[in-house]
Amino acid sequence: RRLWKEYQHLGAAGLLSKQRGRPSNRAIKADRRAHIMKLVSTHYPDFGPTLACEYLRREHDCKISSETLRQWMIASGIWKPKVKRTRRHHSRDRRPRLGELVQIDGSTHDWFEGRSDKCMLIAFIDDASSQIMAARFFEAETSAAYLALLKQYINRHGKPLSLYSDRHAIFTKHDPEDPDPTQYGRAVLQLDIEPIHARSPQAKGRIERLFQTLQDRMVKAMRLEGIDDMQSANAWLDGYIQRHNAQFAVQPMQVEDAHKPFKGTSAELARICALSHTRTLNKAGNCFF
Repeated sequence: RRLWKEYQHLGAAGLLSKQRGRPSNRAIKADRRAHIMKLVSTHYPDFGPTLACEYLRREHDCKISSETLRQWMIASGIWKPKVKRTRRHHSRDRRPRLGELVQIDGSTHDWFEGRSDKCMLIAFIDDASSQIMAARFFEAETSAAYLALLKQYINRHGKPLSLYSDRHAIFTKHDPEDPDPTQYGRAVLQLDIEPIHARSPQAKGRIERLFQTLQDRMVKAMRLEGIDDMQSANAWLDGYIQRHNAQFAVQPMQVEDAHKPFKGTSAELARICALSHTRTLNKAGNCFF
């Protein structure tokens, strides 16, 4: 009835909203927008909109949607929208149980943004839940580093059914005439864990995407926390992993935990996860490991 009266009085123009051309009653005020953008430009100039929104909410009690902040950052030139790429590889279905398949890999990166030397982050991520099960910084990607982290993993969670890695020389030998396994291969066989070797980076995409996330989010978190060296980072890492898992992990399809307990002693586990070499004792060829 109201629209009919407006139409009779003003014609087609009477059907237009009276709010047309006026700012919305729900619009954020200019002074609040200026305050938020000053915080972003001062503290989070290289953060993405989603991550900056999280820190604004947690550190400054500024509640704003990430999409609104994204539009403001684009308008001010702080953020450039990323070009969406078409996914060429279909995601493999997750394993149904926690501990059924764990992807492992390392990432060399300038984790401290020049405040310290580059180092290697080695991480174990569960395929069923995307939980970071273990992670630690090392000076380099070595067999000893993977075995040390494997020992920590088993002490905390038990033995996974399988470990999914690339075909690095740490994990598998490429000489078909060499029957002896690598140090890592020997350890997982003694632990009765199935080693699986991926043939492409896309096959282990879950841990590849994890490192992309950590190279953005964790690097900035360590900068804000004032963490400048590997020792401090390792002491801080467990707390960060808990927060990361609470935000990004998903529930496995089945509630049953596939991990198996290690039935040996701590000394036996330490012996398995140590480097083992063959030595000749005498000319008769007596050897030990």
